Amino acid sequence: MRIGFAEVHAVILINLLPHREAARKRRRDVFNVSLGVSALVGGLLAGIVFLWFQAQLSVQQGKNQILQTEIKRFDEQIKDIAGLEAEITALVARQQAVEDLQADRNLPVHLLTELVKQLPDGVYLASMRQDNQTVTLQGDAQSNERVSELLRNLGNNTPWFTKPELVEIVAGTVALTPRDQRRIARFTIRVRLVRASEAEKARAAASALALAASSPVKK
Repeated sequence: MRIGFAEVHAVILINLLPHREAARKRRRDVFNVSLGVSALVGGLLAGIVFLWFQAQLSVQQGKNQILQTEIKRFDEQIKDIAGLEAEITALVARQQAVEDLQADRNLPVHLLTELVKQLPDGVYLASMRQDNQTVTLQGDAQSNERVSELLRNLGNNTPWFTKPELVEIVAGTVALTPRDQRRIARFTIRVRLVRASEAEKARAAASALALAASSPVKK
């Protein structure tokens, strides 16, 4: 009986070491497999994320291409609109020039009529010269006060003249008889002649102001 127990005990001692090695090897194999599976899963996830980003990038690039195409189309339309606006502006300018020319045909009549109305007593014109819208008047006046009155009339009493400017005034004499010498003031005045369209607007504004001033104020 003692011999059998020893033999059994010996057998147990001999079989225990390989069992531990096998368990350690199993754990190591399981770890390696787990590590490989984790690496594989990580690679798959990284590949899926990469493919997803590539797909999103392709979609965004397609959208960008569409936007660039639309932007080019709108740029062409804007250029066409700008060209049309330039043509319209040129046509309006030509139309306004034609209308001004038609209206200005009567400017000499208005010029002479208004000068007759605005000349004070004692003022005589010797010459008149027109350069575009600028009119230069030269003449004689009985006194400097008459010249000042003419300037006021041209600046305030008519819509056909604006910005009167006294260029020169000098003292002179005129012989009424061999023995009667009179002192006079020789003047040069420059004034701007207003176009017919502008004069009509000024006349309409003045009429509106006069009507408003004459209307009774409601309390």
